[in-house]
Amino acid sequence: MSAPDHLRYASAPRAEQEAAFRAFVLANPVNAAILERIPDLPLPQGMLVSGCLYQSVWNGLLGHDPGRGIRDYDLAYFDDDDVSYEAEDAVIKDCDRAFADLGVVVEVRNQARVHVWYEAHFGLPYAPLDSAAQSLRRYLCRCHAVAMEPLADGTCRVHAPFGLDDVFGFIVRPRDAKARVNTAVYAQKAARMKGLWPQLHVVSPQSISKN
Repeated sequence: MSAPDHLRYASAPRAEQEAAFRAFVLANPVNAAILERIPDLPLPQGMLVSGCLYQSVWNGLLGHDPGRGIRDYDLAYFDDDDVSYEAEDAVIKDCDRAFADLGVVVEVRNQARVHVWYEAHFGLPYAPLDSAAQSLRRYLCRCHAVAMEPLADGTCRVHAPFGLDDVFGFIVRPRDAKARVNTAVYAQKAARMKGLWPQLHVVSPQSISKN
């Protein structure tokens, strides 16, 4: 029996998955506009990350409007020359002006300073990062850990340290047994996603092997 059509890339070769990923992400005009403008902004290692990407893919595979259910667009960059709040705030304001016409919320964060505020906010230690892409390895779920980085030649690099099988397989699960999971928050977020994309298979944190 063949797989449902929305799962047609679930076990495809990585190159085929990346090509499909780019196509579905860029079919969302907001993603395309942000990625086009990133090189003109003060955003070293600037990249679009996580929800706005994999949710655009799910929408495309299910025939929905590409922006359906996307609350905000997360933009990561890495500038360790100045990890002050003031420097990041200036970049955020530059981006607010640059993306104002898009009519969406664009969340901009300098990954070089996450360790400065993370423990006070979430109660967990957070070691300094070496790059924007490295932050993806600390995301809670494998499907969350994706990014598109515009390059000088006009193309975009896909970052997916845990692969793309979970994105194209419509699977939501913690990245591994070591991931620290607030089960209540996880359940709340999973329920929202399941409501929007009922085809999702949500894996409970308790079922992840601790070995």
